[in-house]
Amino acid sequence: MRKALIGAVVLTLALSGAAWAAEVQGKIKSVDPTEKSFVLEDGTKIWFGEGVAIDTLKEGAEVTASYDAKDGKNVATNVEVK
Repeated sequence: MRKALIGAVVLTLALSGAAWAAEVQGKIKSVDPTEKSFVLEDGTKIWFGEGVAIDTLKEGAEVTASYDAKDGKNVATNVEVK
């Protein structure tokens, strides 16, 4: 019974399109204030989320970014400049 319940919960989350948080580290390759996004040297593109300051990010800066996948975009929840 317990395994069936756990399976049902996992399946429900998978089908609901729930966002999963992730974290990435790297150097900023480019910043696009118009699109409200930045790209890391490894090609990872991240869009700015609510409350993430755009003015502190410059090309060449080392960052750690936490983000959620929303509507096919990596939306930052936190960006820390090192």
